[in-house]
Amino acid sequence: MIKVYRSAVLNASADKVWALVRNFNDLPKWHPAIASSEIEQDLPPDSVGCVRRFQLVDDGGMIREQLLALADDTRSFTYSILESPMPVDNYIAVMRFTPITMGNKIFAEWTAEFDVTSGPPEETEQHIGDNVFAGGFDALNKKLEQR
Repeated sequence: MIKVYRSAVLNASADKVWALVRNFNDLPKWHPAIASSEIEQDLPPDSVGCVRRFQLVDDGGMIREQLLALADDTRSFTYSILESPMPVDNYIAVMRFTPITMGNKIFAEWTAEFDVTSGPPEETEQHIGDNVFAGGFDALNKKLEQR
């Protein structure tokens, strides 16, 4: 099993960050790799068990993810990948946002565990860690600075 972890300091308040990322369907609003997203079966985007289906910008690939947990008190959520063009299986990820007590900043963490189904595991690990997680944090920080 592969474990990927990335963290970042975001230049915004905890409330501002959580307002942007809490909605499970709002990934295209801040992650540059996501073209569009929709919640299946018209469920609320913060209901545990809902499934989002989104399309990737680069190749139009489709990914389906299910919200497994959402906690406003810890500003965190857990999700799994149900379908993906990435060679992963048993994928579970957590995003957590913790206020930094000095300054108007937040400590963001994104972690995942998964099995790689084909190809070199290091390539998949690096792609998810650097392009998906770190790239997402970078874009999120830029988006927050515009607000």
